[in-house]
Amino acid sequence: MKRTLIVYNPRSSRYADVRTEVIDKVSKLKGHLIGKYEVTPTNLDDNIAKLAKLLKDDDLIISAGGDATGIIASNAILKSSKDVTLAALPYGNFNDLARTLGTKTLDDIMKSDSRITNYYPLEIFVDGKFFRYATCYVTIGMTAEAVQIYDSPKMRAKLKSGFGRKISSYTNLAGWYFKHRHKHIFIPEFKLNGVLQPAKTTDYAAVNGRSMARVMKGGEDYRDPTHFRHETDRLANFFRLAKLMLRSIFSRIPGTPTEGDILEFAHPANVTLQAEGESIKLEGINKIEIRKSKKCLKTIEN
Repeated sequence: MKRTLIVYNPRSSRYADVRTEVIDKVSKLKGHLIGKYEVTPTNLDDNIAKLAKLLKDDDLIISAGGDATGIIASNAILKSSKDVTLAALPYGNFNDLARTLGTKTLDDIMKSDSRITNYYPLEIFVDGKFFRYATCYVTIGMTAEAVQIYDSPKMRAKLKSGFGRKISSYTNLAGWYFKHRHKHIFIPEFKLNGVLQPAKTTDYAAVNGRSMARVMKGGEDYRDPTHFRHETDRLANFFRLAKLMLRSIFSRIPGTPTEGDILEFAHPANVTLQAEGESIKLEGINKIEIRKSKKCLKTIEN
């Protein structure tokens, strides 16, 4: 009997939908031994370690939540080294992993013509030490710092209310941008792969999936075992930001193919790094490396 494990966060803005549309329905599936992993209010690393210990070969893991839930599921699978299949459903704010895989409902995952895809994530190293896997994208600088507004209790309450959830997300980001864009240096002086970057560079992005923050279009680099795309820019300038957003929404995020990136700072730096909506402040670091993982995920793609 196949074991299916649902990974979900009971404190998420759409948990009520997860309960009725996934947990209740999956319990009625025939031929599946159903289990649940409830994300605990500790931290990502703790949840990744706990989930990894539960996994067994041939498990099907369904991430029913946002991209943070997907990070826990994907990192746990890669950490466990078990032969596990990952699926994702869009019950968060941006849902880039589910958008990349094209799975919207439980039926999309369970139908017989769903494809198994080898998915090659990014891996992040900070000062030579492994930090985390990222399935869709990594940002460093202003964009990464802006995402921290979603960690505030007030913002989480708004998102949980359901009314105007998307509008609230983007209006709050816009408000943060105009308030903070000139307040400090978001990325101190650094070289990218040995090349000194222009002064006032605010953002670095590594893009691996089909979208970033829902509206910005990526590609299919997640299928490529060696390459992804990167981009740096000075987005404190509103016109540069507007140009980037318009191109990213209607065409594709501009970017240069790369086999791996090394960001080296001229002096120990304080920067904010984000992987799929979850950000962390790094202090006194010298180097960040981003490359394709040699491990791949088995994923269900619609």
